[in-house]
Amino acid sequence: MNRTDRLYALVEELRAVAPRPRSARWLAERFEVSVRTVERDLDALRQSGVPIWAEQGRTGGYALDRDRTLPPLALTAAEALAISVALRTAEGSPFDRAARSAAQKVLATLPADVRGTEERLTGQVFRLVGQPSRGPAPASDEVTAAVIGGRVLDVTYVDSGGRRSCRAVEPLGVLWGTEGWYLMGWCRLRSAVRAFRLDRIVEASTTAEPVPRRDVDLAPELDRIRARPLHE
Repeated sequence: MNRTDRLYALVEELRAVAPRPRSARWLAERFEVSVRTVERDLDALRQSGVPIWAEQGRTGGYALDRDRTLPPLALTAAEALAISVALRTAEGSPFDRAARSAAQKVLATLPADVRGTEERLTGQVFRLVGQPSRGPAPASDEVTAAVIGGRVLDVTYVDSGGRRSCRAVEPLGVLWGTEGWYLMGWCRLRSAVRAFRLDRIVEASTTAEPVPRRDVDLAPELDRIRARPLHE
């Protein structure tokens, strides 16, 4: 059994007996590897986000939180490819890192034959010729955390003229516009809705302040994005 298949099997073994634990020695015997190898595999799974914890004591071992993991998915190779391609379209977006992590977790639940076919087919899906490959903007993680958590953001923004300003922004959402990804939010400096290009947010920090309820009209700012590049 190769390591990828063993990682998958370890998760399913722990899921089958959850919430009871399995000792590293029991797992090592089950998969015919050393205890050290099992412990390295379990550490790798935990670092990738799989909710595994260790229980101390004579009857302890490793246990899995079933409520926070996906069971095996009955996906065809075509369905797996569709998910993979869809998640790859998030490259360069505020969700770049989360999409790559999600893709790894979903694909890890697939049977080995389907996963192998998906990996082969993914190599046959090509980008649009000339399409630039850009990573996520520097502040993407903070922006998405604020949007998801409903928290006010403190941002340092550089406009098209190179002017730098510090703003408190109440996030309303993110969108894909004429020149890339934007943060839509209520700008307290301008007392109005503004769209901020993510690649121009050079610093951002999420505050503890909840975003207040506001009745806002997004249409004027959306029209401004459609009509011309943002200069603010």
